[in-house]
Amino acid sequence: MAGLPVRRGRLTDRPAFTPPAPELPTGVKQLLDRLWHSGHAAYVVGGGLRDQLLGRPAADWDIATDARPERIVELFPQGRYENRFGTVTVDGIEATTFRRDHQYGDHRRPDAVTFTDDVISDLSRRDFTVNAIAWGRSGHETDDSLGPDWVDPSGGLVDLQRRLIRAVGEPARRFDEDALRLLRAARLSAQLGFEIEPATLAGMREAAHLVGHVSAERVGAELGKMLRSEAPSRGFALLEETGLLEPLFPELAAQVGLAQDKIPGHDLWQHSLLTLDAAAQLDPPNERLRLAALLHDLGKPTTYAEGRFIGHDIEGARMAAALLARLAWPRREIEPVVALIAGHMFSYERRWSDAAVRRFVHRTGRDLVADQLRLRQADNVGSGLPPDTGHVDELQARVNAVLREQPALSLAELAVNGRDLMAELQLGPSPLVGELLERLLEIVIERPERNTRPELLQTARQIVATRRQATGGAAP
Repeated sequence: MAGLPVRRGRLTDRPAFTPPAPELPTGVKQLLDRLWHSGHAAYVVGGGLRDQLLGRPAADWDIATDARPERIVELFPQGRYENRFGTVTVDGIEATTFRRDHQYGDHRRPDAVTFTDDVISDLSRRDFTVNAIAWGRSGHETDDSLGPDWVDPSGGLVDLQRRLIRAVGEPARRFDEDALRLLRAARLSAQLGFEIEPATLAGMREAAHLVGHVSAERVGAELGKMLRSEAPSRGFALLEETGLLEPLFPELAAQVGLAQDKIPGHDLWQHSLLTLDAAAQLDPPNERLRLAALLHDLGKPTTYAEGRFIGHDIEGARMAAALLARLAWPRREIEPVVALIAGHMFSYERRWSDAAVRRFVHRTGRDLVADQLRLRQADNVGSGLPPDTGHVDELQARVNAVLREQPALSLAELAVNGRDLMAELQLGPSPLVGELLERLLEIVIERPERNTRPELLQTARQIVATRRQATGGAAP
């Protein structure tokens, strides 16, 4: 659909279809009303508007206006001027002055910004047509019967109907201006389940080399958003198809074309994507599980030898830690993902004793064991197998039974601590105290009923006496 001409911020031609007025949060309505009644143009724009049109939860609401930043702050004293790009945050809502962007020297941010009174100019600088739709009014109408209306110069409403991601204007220019848009296109495709329009897809391929200008933190943020998509593999497959995977995630790109004995005709990369989507289908939604599913076989390419991948779990955990640190992922979120990858090759046997199940929970971690089992289910599905292959459901039931019993599975849960041992055995601080605690934990995991203070102190005395006897009475 051709761009729609607009006079004074109002449409002179109707869109191919006219949606009803959006249902706006109270704070957004109040901000719009204040700007309108102060004689300013003001429009709701961006992702919140797009998501509501699609019937999706709409969380982030943005407003574009002809009011200059200082005027916005004057009207809303509680507002905070955020940056030189004209954004003022008012009670969590971003209000940004209409602007024209100029040259982007770093392929990320404009070298200079010019404010404008024209909503069409503002919408025309945006990334994709589905994000270049506005609803509002110019604020200058004298006829009160002329209420707010839709402004859609790039045909975004039609693209929403067609479920299409299309660059505003010339794709090459949009991606050259801001290389982050390359990732954003793939992420939106995954989030919304939209196809990417052919010229925009071709523009992504041509501009793939620019992605090196995007900061690691920004890449990590887009990775997280992509993982939270309903079918996240769609976004990662697009990265590979457009040549973005190699410069962004060379560790994952190494999986492309690497054969393995899983689903006939599937390479390691396809296995990882199937595993990722299988993890995304498990309840409750869990970002760290999805990330572990994507990265669980990261170590296979570097450990491949004669058709086998010996030690790929440990190597993959090391590589995942390095990759996530490179993306400035929070350390507290890296550690559980790395632990899941390191432990994903566990092998359950139905003859395991209850003590063996307790040892498994201890090794895995009480807070990670459910995700470790879900990761195996997803890995099974990614391998073309039923999720319960390897009796995962049976192991889950046994783990649940162990957890209900609340046995001691960590040093913190023992009935004694290091200070108790030093006082009772007249020991000074030394590695021996830690060794005794670890030994006591092994005993308690084997026999939970022994986790009492008298029992453990007596056991510790016996261990120390045995060591002294073995060393001829010398201090252990």
